[in-house]
Amino acid sequence: MQPNEITTIVNLPISQKLLARDLLRMAYVAKDGTPRNIPIAFTWNGSEIVVCTSKNALKLPYLRDNPEVALTIDTEVHPPKMLLIRGRAELDVVEGIPAEYLQMNGSYEMTAEQRVEWEAEVRSLYDGMVRVVITPTWVKLIDFETTLPSAVEELIRQRAERQRA
Repeated sequence: MQPNEITTIVNLPISQKLLARDLLRMAYVAKDGTPRNIPIAFTWNGSEIVVCTSKNALKLPYLRDNPEVALTIDTEVHPPKMLLIRGRAELDVVEGIPAEYLQMNGSYEMTAEQRVEWEAEVRSLYDGMVRVVITPTWVKLIDFETTLPSAVEELIRQRAERQRA
């Protein structure tokens, strides 16, 4: 998929709403070859997905060995909206707490007092984190109104051919 095609899709209003959500699901492959799929908080910086994790997270060695990931950001209403993203994860070990981590966790409902307590707890727990930066190499938006899963598109095409026959 060409970068301009990716940009066109991620700039669609539905995609932008999905990219403003709190959580995505990230799939990656473990060392034994089995798939893993985890929910994780994220932020979109306009060109990359950024997730942050502890320096001892179990997923990090797997992502170092095989940085290819698949992401899903979706809704829980009918018709569902889904943004599917494939990309390559780059790991960036940082001192302290990345601004993105504080930003992505700032969308949860907390009182100002709870936010201060939460941030103090985070700063006391982590001496550093790993930013996992994912640059999309492929994207697909499925909204069941203007776009469908490719298998459903194929069924619709086949039905139309049967009806013409």
